[in-house]
Amino acid sequence: MKRYEVELNFKKMHGLGNDFVMIDNMDRSIELSADQVRSICDRHFGIGADGVILVEPSNIGDDGFMNYINSDGSFAQMCGNGVRCFAKFLVDSGCIDTDSKSVAASTRAGTKNIVITRDENGRMVEAVVDMGAPELDPVKVPIRAVANAVADDDTPFVGELSVPSPWGDFSFTAVSMGNPHAVCFLDDIEDIDDALFTDPFNKTLDSLNLDLIGAFYESNEIFPEKTNVEFAVVGDDSISMRVYERGCGETLACGTGACATGVAACLTKRAGRKNEIILKGGMLDIDWRDDGHVHMTGPAAHSFSGTISLDDLA
Repeated sequence: MKRYEVELNFKKMHGLGNDFVMIDNMDRSIELSADQVRSICDRHFGIGADGVILVEPSNIGDDGFMNYINSDGSFAQMCGNGVRCFAKFLVDSGCIDTDSKSVAASTRAGTKNIVITRDENGRMVEAVVDMGAPELDPVKVPIRAVANAVADDDTPFVGELSVPSPWGDFSFTAVSMGNPHAVCFLDDIEDIDDALFTDPFNKTLDSLNLDLIGAFYESNEIFPEKTNVEFAVVGDDSISMRVYERGCGETLACGTGACATGVAACLTKRAGRKNEIILKGGMLDIDWRDDGHVHMTGPAAHSFSGTISLDDLA
């Protein structure tokens, strides 16, 4: 583990409350241990965040590489809210030409092409991210199950698979957006065990004890690489969703989770290909286009900047 005698500059950013500590590592001089990441993300003793993003040079000619690390110190393939913040970091720092309307971000899940919207000062305020095509092959999601359904284009997938828990069986549709997701639609919320609600007399998505049920399924043996877990309720013109993120716990928003939920809603005939996904931190527009790619539209914001000495961390 390297030690640093000087303070490290950072920016705190968020996408709908899903927050990240952004660090310029374009010279590749910074190495963070898992303990250091956990300390940085600690909301009482550190800066506080759902993850750390090291902004690094791309090895394949993109505008940069998003080295994303979960708050528990584990690496993640992709983060939808994080990649918008990554684009904002590059744009607002002047790493992108002032007349450019796009950013190419290298991630562990491949290149993500991002169309940006700037304010009158040239800072990025919103982005449309081409998240690529969802992966439905159960081996690649991954999930230890065989495909039990077929999409309209004859692609097999794991849809509404019943998985037991101490509180009864829950049904999941498995989708990868570069990282694994298990989406459960709460169609009959009144029938769910009272023990899973903070207020059993008012059973809603908001009163669901996500820390309990989410943690159980995140590490369920059916998911060999763990999974992000989404619980969703489909409304007349939108889908409400809460997410228990792999390696983080519940977050206010999850971009890849919103994409996976939109795809799962379409696959299970609950919704069409364009959806407004309502998360605790705000709304994302999800469009599963005819070319097979999912496009996510949402904001990114700068919270504050500062310095931290890694010598003071574990």
